Amino acid sequence: MVQQSVARLDAAFAALADATRRGVLEELGHAPASITRLADRFDMTLTGMKKHVALLEEAGLVATEKQGRVRICRIETDGLGEVATWIAARRKVWNDRFEALDTVLETLMQKEAQDGQA
Repeated sequence: MVQQSVARLDAAFAALADATRRGVLEELGHAPASITRLADRFDMTLTGMKKHVALLEEAGLVATEKQGRVRICRIETDGLGEVATWIAARRKVWNDRFEALDTVLETLMQKEAQDGQA
């Protein structure tokens, strides 16, 4: 289970490393779209956009559904939620560390001020 979670996060961050794929997610955040519409929006070939969408789909960030001859893409909120949860946990760790550092620095500055008055 842990290995699957790590693999999904690795795939998600690899997918998010590309500006076009981040842009696709932004577009899909407004409304579902066909691969053709996305390709037009990003001035790219249909084949190129299919590759980007496939990577996003493999990462669990996008889901596609065939509707007739058109493949519609939509954001997969579960995948984005997993990434957001991971980031939030890291943010909490670092905020806690910075707060502890602030406390240490404040104590040192107070001690230094007291030593300077003595």
